[in-house]
Amino acid sequence: MIKKSQLKSKTLHGLLWSFIELLSRQGIQLIIQIILARLLAPEHFGVIGMVTIFIAVSTAFVQSGLDQALIREKAPGDKDYSTVFYFNLAVSILVYAISFYFAPLIAQFYDESKLVGILRVIMLVVVINAVSSIQRVFLIRKVDFKTQTKISLISGLSAGAFAISFALMGLGVWSLVIQQIVMKFTEMILLLYNNRWAPSFIFDFYLFKKYFNFGYKLLLSSIIDIIYKNIYFVIIGKVYTLNQLGYYTNASKIRDVASLAVTQSIQKVTYPVLSKMNDDQSLLTKNYRLLIRLTAYVYFPFMLGLVCIAPSFIPLLLGEKWVPAINYFQLLCIASLLYPINAINLNILKVKNRSDLFLLIEIIKKIFLSILIIVAVILELGVSGLIYSAIISSIFNLFINAHYTGKEINYNISKQIKDMTPSLLLAIVMSSLIFLNFEYLKTPLFVKIMLEITFGIITYISLSLIFKIEELRLIFTLMRKSSKND
Repeated sequence: MIKKSQLKSKTLHGLLWSFIELLSRQGIQLIIQIILARLLAPEHFGVIGMVTIFIAVSTAFVQSGLDQALIREKAPGDKDYSTVFYFNLAVSILVYAISFYFAPLIAQFYDESKLVGILRVIMLVVVINAVSSIQRVFLIRKVDFKTQTKISLISGLSAGAFAISFALMGLGVWSLVIQQIVMKFTEMILLLYNNRWAPSFIFDFYLFKKYFNFGYKLLLSSIIDIIYKNIYFVIIGKVYTLNQLGYYTNASKIRDVASLAVTQSIQKVTYPVLSKMNDDQSLLTKNYRLLIRLTAYVYFPFMLGLVCIAPSFIPLLLGEKWVPAINYFQLLCIASLLYPINAINLNILKVKNRSDLFLLIEIIKKIFLSILIIVAVILELGVSGLIYSAIISSIFNLFINAHYTGKEINYNISKQIKDMTPSLLLAIVMSSLIFLNFEYLKTPLFVKIMLEITFGIITYISLSLIFKIEELRLIFTLMRKSSKND
C-alpha cells in the first residue's frame, strides 16, 4: 500500500527534477534555437518542419505502446525487457527502410527536392531511439529524472555546438539535421553507459502478446494524436509558403519549450507513480486532484505571461526578421493552455488499464479537429485560422477527457473546472495588468521584458496571498521537503 505522503515525496520530487530537466534542457535548446534563428533563414526551419511529422509518427511506431506497458508492469524481468527491445529495434529498422524508399515521393509531394537526402539522414534518429528505449524505461520506472536531466544537458549542449558550427560554415538546413542526429546519438551513448543493460537472446511471444494487447491501442491513439499535432506542418508546407512554415515551425518550437515539455514532464513522472496507487481509489483521486490544481496554478500564468511579452520577446531573441512569427506564437501559447491538464487526464486512463477508452477518445477528438481544420482551409483563414482550430479543439478535448476520467475516479469536469478556475482568473488578471501597464512603454526591449516579468510575478504572488490561494503554500512546502530529501 502506498503511503499518503507518496505524492509529496516521490511524485513531487520526480516532478521537481523533471522541471529542472525542462528548464535546463529546454533552456539550452532555446538558447541554441535563438543562435540558429539568427544564423539561418526562416525557410531552413521550414524544410525541417516538413519532415517533423515523419519523425514523430515513426518514433511512435517504434515505441508501439509497449514501453508504457513495461512501465505499468509491477515486476518485469529480463525476458520482458529483451522481448520489447527486439521488437522496438526490428520495427525501427523497418520504418527507416520504408522512409528511405519513399523519400523521393515525399519530396515530390512538397515539391522540394532537397528533402530526399535530408529525410534519409534525419530518420536515423528513429533507430537510435530504439536502441536506448529500454534504458529510458528503467529510469522512468525508478522516477529517476535527475539522471535524465544530466543526460539531456550533455546531449543538448553537444548537439547545439555541432549545429552552430555547421551553421557558421554555411551549411544551412543541414546544421539542423546534424543537431538532431548528434543529440539522439549522445543520449543513446549516455543511457547505455548509465544502465549497463544488454538484452538476452530471448524473445517471448507470450509476453509480447500480453504487452501488445495493452500497447497497440495506445499505439493507435499515439499515432492519431501525433499526426494531428503535426498536421499543421504538412498543411502549411503544402498550401502556404516555405517562409510561413518557417515562422510557424520556430514559433511552435519556442512554445514547446514551455508547453509540451511541461506536459511530457508531468506525464512521465505521474504515470509510473500513480500506477502504484491504483489499488487505493481515494488516495489516487486525492493526489490526482492535487496535481490538477498545482499544474494549473503554475502553468496558466506562465503561458499567458508569454502571450503578453511575445511582441518584445520574439524580436529581441530571434531578430526583426522573425516578427511575423509573433502572432503565431501567441495563438499557439493559448492553444496549449490546457495541454498538461489533458495529459494528466489521459494518464488516469492508462493507469486504469483503459487503453480501449483511450483510443476511442482520440478518435472522437480527432474527428472534431478534422472538421475544424477543413473549415479553416475551405474558408482560407490562413495559418492563424488553423491555430484557432487548435484552440477550439483543446477546449473540446478537456470536456471529453475529463468526462471519461471522471467516471474512473469520481472527479468529473465540473470539479476540475472548479479547481482550475481560481488559477485561471488570477492568470488572466495578471496578464491583463501586464498588457495595460507595458503595452505602450517605450524602453529597450530587454528592459521592457524584465519589467513585465518582474511585475507579473509580483502581481500573481500578491493576488495569491490576498485571495489565500492554497496552491502557493503547497508549492513552497513541497519544495522545502524535496530539498531536505536531497
